[in-house]
Amino acid sequence: LSRFRPRQRTKAPPCSCGCPNTADVRGWIGVIAQRGKTGLSLDDAYLLAWRKITELNPLPATLGRICPHPCQEGCSRGQKEGPVEIRALERFLGDKGLEMALSLPVLDSAPIRASIGVIGAGPAGLSCAYQLARRGHHVALYERAPRPGGMLRYGIPDYRLPQEILDGEIERILELGIEFHPNTALGREISLEEIRRRHDALFLGIGAQLGRLLGIPGEEGPGVWTGADYLRRVNDGEDVETGVRVVVVGGGNTAVDAARTVRRGGAEVVLLYRRTRAQMPAFYEEVDTLLGEGARIEFLAAPTAIERTGNRVTGILARRMRLGPPDASGRRRPEPIDGSEYRIAADGVIVAVSQRPDWDRIEEIRPGGGWVEADEEGALGPDLWVGGDVRGPGFASLAVSHGRLAAEAIHGRFGGETETDVVIVVPDFEPASIKADFYDPRTPVEPPSLAPADALADPGAEVVATLDEDAFLREVERCYSCGLCFGCQQCWMYCTSGGLTRVAAPTPGAYFALTLDTCEACGQCVDVCPCGYLEFERTSSAQSTSTS
Repeated sequence: LSRFRPRQRTKAPPCSCGCPNTADVRGWIGVIAQRGKTGLSLDDAYLLAWRKITELNPLPATLGRICPHPCQEGCSRGQKEGPVEIRALERFLGDKGLEMALSLPVLDSAPIRASIGVIGAGPAGLSCAYQLARRGHHVALYERAPRPGGMLRYGIPDYRLPQEILDGEIERILELGIEFHPNTALGREISLEEIRRRHDALFLGIGAQLGRLLGIPGEEGPGVWTGADYLRRVNDGEDVETGVRVVVVGGGNTAVDAARTVRRGGAEVVLLYRRTRAQMPAFYEEVDTLLGEGARIEFLAAPTAIERTGNRVTGILARRMRLGPPDASGRRRPEPIDGSEYRIAADGVIVAVSQRPDWDRIEEIRPGGGWVEADEEGALGPDLWVGGDVRGPGFASLAVSHGRLAAEAIHGRFGGETETDVVIVVPDFEPASIKADFYDPRTPVEPPSLAPADALADPGAEVVATLDEDAFLREVERCYSCGLCFGCQQCWMYCTSGGLTRVAAPTPGAYFALTLDTCEACGQCVDVCPCGYLEFERTSSAQSTSTS
């Protein structure tokens, strides 16, 4: 004989499943939102949430500013008033960690003092170095530039990511005992073979910092930059003379960042993109901001030549495009329209269409197509792992994930165990299990931002501000806690058989114990559970009758 019984079952929430780093978003939000139910002070809740978020990501203040927040796309609250502003919450918690001078959590385990060389101090390398150092390994971090950060430092403008925020988060990572070697380019100052001799294993995360040109007449010479080179020069403090009329070519984030940076110098900006607005890979809100700051975008337009008088750029020739059949990316391929050529006057041109890793002096690795193919953990051999943009273009959060997974694999290679308590499985949460009407309506917060005129008047000012504490605490309350008990008491109030009892010392996800030997299987607890934590299972009478 079998029958249905209720059971408590934690499910992977849509926010974690949407995050490239599978962050425990529900976990660190819940610690703060539920502090009144668990007896934590606000400062203790901040500390515990900080430990949870930095378990997988040592750069929350950084990613809270620049990540495109795919975690928010599947947020169940989005079906009501709008998704929880996870990126703004992550940013607040990251800034709070800097404000409270919180140190990164070190794992308690027997140290396995392997020597690991990490090449590249961008998000992938920093993440890998952090995860290895906190497990007791000796880590040497090699970087071609004078300062760590990679594209976080040299590819993102200050108005999106202030240097002092990045410095604070990186300094905390290096304080774990990581040995930093600046101005040490692989293939120039040191060879891969030499680093191999020094260390037991290597992680390669050199990024994709070389911009590509278009292959059109006139692009070689003064007045033309790649987007990566232009942003690197500006972030390095160089006064780049672009002229007063600048054309930026491309539709990604580098193109938009370059265009917004040029506007801060007072120049007129036209951005050329060969597809439509809907197909732009750049963050939608950043494109909106670019337009608000006075740039013009020419959609369905592609350059054919750069016009020069002597060595001086005087204009760019372009032609109109139309969308044809889909290409390999699934997007409709742009096709030129005959007789549609036109000219745009310009003093400078920034080409931001693509970037690639710099393999020119690294003889040991010759990847096909410029990108390295590796398994999920990034393994490329018995002692070599890779991650970040060397595996293909991606978000910084994906690079952080690559570094973490490689570090865990390297740790396991030397006999260590993965001590993290965060396990995200294939999504099994059913959106239909959410009872949205149970939750009070709450309008999402909107991070304060500078008006375009104020942003242009103060080029170094951060455009979007961090939430204040009141707004932060209001926003965490909007989380539905999809797939995990948050102590609403609905099940306990509706249970008439005594099958649910309060836990003496509750924690997020553990508020009530379910005892099946007194359960009448009426199903009311499952029916009233608003977050989908309780569900039915078919249980034979021979099975154990208690769970918690």
